Amino acid sequence: MKNPEAQQDVSVSQGFRMLFYTMKPSETSFQTLEEVPDYVKKATPFFISLMLLELVVSWILKGKPPGRLDDALTSISAGVLSRLPRSIELTSYIYIWENYRLFNLPWDSPWTWYSAFLGVDFGYYWFHRMAHEVNIMWAGHQTHHSSEDYNLSTALRQSVLQIYTSWIFYSPLALFIPPSVYAVHLQFNLLYQFWIHTEVINNLGPLELILNTPSHHRVHHGRNRYCIDKNYAGVLIIWDKIFGTFEAENEKVVYGLTHPINTFEPIKVQFHHLFSIWTTFWATPGFFNKFSVIFKGPGWGPGKPRLGLSEEIPEVTGKEVPFSSSSSQLLKIYTVVQFALMLAFYEETFADTAALSQVTLLLRVCFIILTLTSIGFLLDQRPKAAIMETLRCLMFLMLYRFGHLKPLVPSLSSAFEIVFSICIAFWGVRSMKQLTSHPWK
Repeated sequence: MKNPEAQQDVSVSQGFRMLFYTMKPSETSFQTLEEVPDYVKKATPFFISLMLLELVVSWILKGKPPGRLDDALTSISAGVLSRLPRSIELTSYIYIWENYRLFNLPWDSPWTWYSAFLGVDFGYYWFHRMAHEVNIMWAGHQTHHSSEDYNLSTALRQSVLQIYTSWIFYSPLALFIPPSVYAVHLQFNLLYQFWIHTEVINNLGPLELILNTPSHHRVHHGRNRYCIDKNYAGVLIIWDKIFGTFEAENEKVVYGLTHPINTFEPIKVQFHHLFSIWTTFWATPGFFNKFSVIFKGPGWGPGKPRLGLSEEIPEVTGKEVPFSSSSSQLLKIYTVVQFALMLAFYEETFADTAALSQVTLLLRVCFIILTLTSIGFLLDQRPKAAIMETLRCLMFLMLYRFGHLKPLVPSLSSAFEIVFSICIAFWGVRSMKQLTSHPWK
């Protein structure tokens, strides 16, 4: 029998090798899709560890944290929403594989493994590029760019929409790459992109020539004119160099959207550009112009080139002040506590969804979404934030009482009920004061 400590060391080693895409084909090749681990879920402790390490290093090197609390909460909220049950990426791939594959590469061949590595990364480049150049696709991807900070939490700011278009770019692989091999590389390609979202790593020397690095990806996240529509790579920066979209980092990068959305409310972060497309579509005359609103670039307008005019992109001065929450420190502490509780319930829920009834699962997902929305309202200081939080706390107690939410610590079951009852009373009183003071608002 192996030493448990040795097994744990191997596990830690594998965890970090997952993030850096250095796992061997022999240890990550599987015959069936059911055997493929959920590497993204397994990487969660390493996400946390690296974010804490980034915090420490940033304090040491710069004397300040790598970002802001409200922005980090919004980024992690987007990550939570994006990981709610979904299957289209694999479902579509399996359908093509089972009905239209041209030939069957051996699942346990290193050549198949490396072919999938290149194929997935090439597919990601073109998906990512189109997600910037096609407005309806940008409606999903813009979520990831909406943060005005650039740190490891930004990597978690993922869209709930983009999986409905990204699968198209990987579909050709289903003609010859087994689904089990594809599923491994789809995850590793995503995991690799986590650690490049940081400012604490400067230049990586010769690796900058081949790999996507923090420096290259900082350019991609910039709203400086020289950064727009550059460096789409997932793992290999060579795709950008081949197709003419590479740009090296030079002047200081200012992060975020060219027109900041100034909100921490997760639903608005996810869908605001979709609403903008809807409004522009109906306001634009002519069938072909309406078609162009959807399928040309986000900066397109009648009479403009497909991707819009670069001179219309607002110039950065370097003095931009990121949008921050005006809520009190006490309220921010409250939101962090409630967010941590939500994360615990989220992990407990998706640790074994098969053990939950469909009703319980649906109610828990609704509670998670309501919690994230309410926290966004509180950070934005929205007028209806108190009402939203009252309803959320009330929903928690109801789910708790009817057994749809289990106590995280059974011995503290009564304490949970007391605390949330106090929260209902506190926010309920604030809601009533607000309603009586502004009855028509």
